[in-house]
Amino acid sequence: MVEPGISERRTRSAGAVDAEGRPLDDTDFPGCEAVRIPRDAIEDHEGRVEYWDSRTETAMVVCEPTTFFHERPSQRLARLAERIAAASGTFIETFGTTDLVRYFDGGKPKVLMQADQVVYVRPHAEATSSPRVDVDGPHLPDVILEVDYSTDVRRGKLPRYEAWGFPEVWVDVPDERSPGRPKSRLPGLTIHLLGSQCFRTSDESRAFPGWTAAEIHRALNEPTTSRETFEVLHRVGGSLGAFLGAGPDDDPWLRRQRDDVRMEGRAEGLLAGVIALLESRGIPAPPDLANRLTVFADRPAAELMAAARTCRSADDLLKRLG
Repeated sequence: MVEPGISERRTRSAGAVDAEGRPLDDTDFPGCEAVRIPRDAIEDHEGRVEYWDSRTETAMVVCEPTTFFHERPSQRLARLAERIAAASGTFIETFGTTDLVRYFDGGKPKVLMQADQVVYVRPHAEATSSPRVDVDGPHLPDVILEVDYSTDVRRGKLPRYEAWGFPEVWVDVPDERSPGRPKSRLPGLTIHLLGSQCFRTSDESRAFPGWTAAEIHRALNEPTTSRETFEVLHRVGGSLGAFLGAGPDDDPWLRRQRDDVRMEGRAEGLLAGVIALLESRGIPAPPDLANRLTVFADRPAAELMAAARTCRSADDLLKRLG
């Protein structure tokens, strides 16, 4: 980890360009300060780096320390995505804070930008096997979440997301206000969808069909997940599953739970039928018989009913089965 000292902090002037020839200025990264991080140390740096340029070895480092209010939306999105994945019967992968890197031909990082949350709605093994996202790789994340608690990604980062071809970027301004955030930045979430050449804002997500910006913002910022949000997640999961040709039965965890419930219901009905048959034959059923029969619930129904038709007593029934 590189901890920049006072001597490593630097001031940049307007007109500077990065390793890609794009304009690079401190004022494009509000809430950050320019700090030198050497080329051989950037990929091991543990602080919050909004952007890093290899040509000048300059990193735009977030001034305010990481807080609960910055981390909650991105962590919440990971849990919400799991709910949607279950409802849709698909697999969704989230990675949290992730380095997005453009490399030189020799494999050294040229520029690096950090996202607050990375989401793959259709994960690819090639893309999700690395701790970093290759900006020039074939599989970019389906959604990037940026949380503007003390920063403003619209000026420095959003144009680069657009130039690099990221399909969908969410910018959330949390309900809780940072001391350094301008009062003009009102809470809310903006969805930026990539068109043929540039971003356009949208009221709804493309990656999560039917999930609106207002619904996403509420889900990311409410103290606990509300009933209304659970209903929205169920709806969005159904839409996503229909789009991808999947459904809840394709989710292994939910399928196992449903199978357990079905088996439990079958067992209860079958054992109730056995007891009813005994009583119809005039054979008393002790109060604990149903509980004692549960160990035989996986037996074939024909076997259980045959024993109930031929036994002389409840104890004889248990002896025949056991």
